[in-house]
Amino acid sequence: MNAVVHSDAHSDTKSRIVDLISKALTVVAPNATVDSIVLDRPKLAAHGDFSCNVAMQLAKALRAKPRDIAQQLLAALPASEHIEKAEIAGAGFINIFLKASVKQAVANHILAAGAAYGTRLVRKGDSVQVEFVSANPTGPLHVGHGRGAAYGACLANVLAAAGHEVSREFYINDAGRQMDILALSVWLRYLEARQVALTFPDDGYRGDYVRDIAASLEKAHGATLVRERAPQAPANASDADTALDGMITDAKALLGEQWRTLFKHALDGMVADQRDDLGQFSVTFDRWYSEQTLHEGGNGNDGGAVGKVVAQLQAGGHLYDQDGALWFRSTSFGDEKDRVVRRENGAYTYFASDIAYHADKFARGYARMIDVWGADHHGYIARVKGALKALGLNPDKLIITLVQFAVLYRGGEKIAMGKRSGDFVTLRDLRNEVGNDAARFFYVLRKSDQHLDFDLDLAKSKSNENPVYYIQYAHARVCSVYEQWGGDAATLKAADTTALDTAAELELLGKLAEYPEMIAHAAREMAPHVLAFYLKDVAGLFHGYYNATRFLIDDARVRDARLALAGAVRVVLANGLRLLGVAAPEKM
Repeated sequence: MNAVVHSDAHSDTKSRIVDLISKALTVVAPNATVDSIVLDRPKLAAHGDFSCNVAMQLAKALRAKPRDIAQQLLAALPASEHIEKAEIAGAGFINIFLKASVKQAVANHILAAGAAYGTRLVRKGDSVQVEFVSANPTGPLHVGHGRGAAYGACLANVLAAAGHEVSREFYINDAGRQMDILALSVWLRYLEARQVALTFPDDGYRGDYVRDIAASLEKAHGATLVRERAPQAPANASDADTALDGMITDAKALLGEQWRTLFKHALDGMVADQRDDLGQFSVTFDRWYSEQTLHEGGNGNDGGAVGKVVAQLQAGGHLYDQDGALWFRSTSFGDEKDRVVRRENGAYTYFASDIAYHADKFARGYARMIDVWGADHHGYIARVKGALKALGLNPDKLIITLVQFAVLYRGGEKIAMGKRSGDFVTLRDLRNEVGNDAARFFYVLRKSDQHLDFDLDLAKSKSNENPVYYIQYAHARVCSVYEQWGGDAATLKAADTTALDTAAELELLGKLAEYPEMIAHAAREMAPHVLAFYLKDVAGLFHGYYNATRFLIDDARVRDARLALAGAVRVVLANGLRLLGVAAPEKM
């Protein structure tokens, strides 16, 4: 049974109007069936506060013109203390105008609700897992990871505000070849610092961070990892990959059990760096899930959880042998080609690990699971969902949302990116340059699957063109007015807001009333950018109101009403900014 949710004046008003239209329907079309009565918000205030298209939904069934049906509905609409008037527009829309008193009460309601305004209590059984970032721990997080981090964190916050029980998870890709390459790269830099002659492979990780880890390795273990020679590539290596794999094999032989010491030091160093970087970015996780654990706990060589799901797929007839490798028939599930789950050398692929990981998610009982992936992983969707279906799981419970890469611009010039060469802009560099607030906000200014050009100069500017500054400044302005007033803000919850009767005030109140439904919409569409644009609209309305209005006047009734409205603006801005992970400063 669902828990009781927070109510808000606006949603209650909407439900009352829907009920009124339902009652009119029983008069006009008692036998007609309507899927749902939806109230939309017109783009122009002149078209009312709500618009309903139910007359057009009924036109075919009633074999009548929508405008005629709308006229009959209006005639049958019961009287209401909430509705000022209702009109027919266009092809048959019903536009509804609320009484000023309904809007005026919004300010009092917002002040009473405070930080809870716009949120709903968690609904039992509505658990959602959001897995995001999940970057390979082979280097510092870069600006591309930053967009996924900001989007995932904001999405999780919005979902929680909308009443979902949210679990945030980071999947650590700490098994496989890339981690071996990192460990090798670190050891080579360690040996290099110890004056051991070596050749660094072209495909090794070359960033300064590798030298930093090597230095910490030396500090922790001294000379215990030094060998008489460095690992070498096989003389008969046919290509760069074969040569690199040969060096890894040689390194493991030279180090023996100490390879695990090297590997763990490199892994722990990178995970700690990513955890710290994200933490400073106000991005936290309930669980950091290690890929290695999926390969552990097996009997003999069955490969743990990975081996078990592969065996299950094989028992179901979804795998076949070819050239010594084991393949999943992913073409049977809409993929462009079949995929290897176990190589000819017996090693499981990343794909096999991902199948086991997602099977484990399902076993944990989430109602829904949301994966936030880079847009370059689009082709991966069919094979993962296909494997879940092959395991007898419902692939529709897994929702994959894609995040396009972010491109940085400074002075109108694009900043180049690369990883193994070390020539890339880290998330930490970006945060240090523009600040956490601007970074978090700019990252979610576009729909996640749309290309994002990140203008560093704009993000740092203190001008109305910078949206995060514009919104924060509106919040700070309210705080400044309250400071000048010096009264008890708690008393404004009971202010007589009937004095708020100008067009600007009623428009601002109407916009503030939208906040709860906007949060619900952003959660439903997995679109936190909707919240970013909404806050910008609220800030714009308030700046215009502030510039044209005196707040601290002699008329106490009008003064308190205006202060209550300003306070309601402050609450909404602070609540929305908190969900976006952006500060709401009191002074600027």
